[in-house]
Amino acid sequence: MKSTDKSNNHNGNAKEQELLHRYVAGDRDAFKEIVTRYKNQLYAFLRRFLNNQHLIEEVFQDTFLQLYQSRKTFEKDRPLRPWLFTIAANKARDALRKQQRHETVSIAAMAEPSDLSVDDVLNSIKSYETTPYDEAEKAERQERVRQIVFEMPENLREILILAYFEQFSYKQMADILSIPIGTVKSRLHTAIVFFTKKWKSMSGDGNI
Repeated sequence: MKSTDKSNNHNGNAKEQELLHRYVAGDRDAFKEIVTRYKNQLYAFLRRFLNNQHLIEEVFQDTFLQLYQSRKTFEKDRPLRPWLFTIAANKARDALRKQQRHETVSIAAMAEPSDLSVDDVLNSIKSYETTPYDEAEKAERQERVRQIVFEMPENLREILILAYFEQFSYKQMADILSIPIGTVKSRLHTAIVFFTKKWKSMSGDGNI
């Protein structure tokens, strides 16, 4: 069974590398395939992190737009998913700061006037309205989790989401957030303590 799993992982990595090479070469179908592969994960991450529909949609589109516009500088041999979440996390933090200053940023302002493919890019990422997370949050238990996560300080919220919802490793989280692994571990511990205390105060018991 282990050898089969390794074979499947190898084949999956090979397919992603092929996809990335096509994407870097400017293949629009490859870009759309990347969007299809990661849009639900990314949207769920932003929904948990931002909890604001306008900001979610703005950052979601901006993330994939930057991915598209950065294809010529992307290192095609590096893993795509951590890099994509790095973009999203940075943009989400920026969006929260801008919201606090009551500023708004139009997605159109990010597009180069000479880039005739921007509309194609935006059209390819419109089909994200329904995600697995939409179904999950209907349950009362998931709603309580969502509420606690959003009430957490920004730095604790993002580390908890990346670790437990997105299953990134310590090293990947360190790269995504540009912090040492030691800081990742201590921040994650603080986040878990925060979550646990909040959960107990809401539920009246220690069961999660």
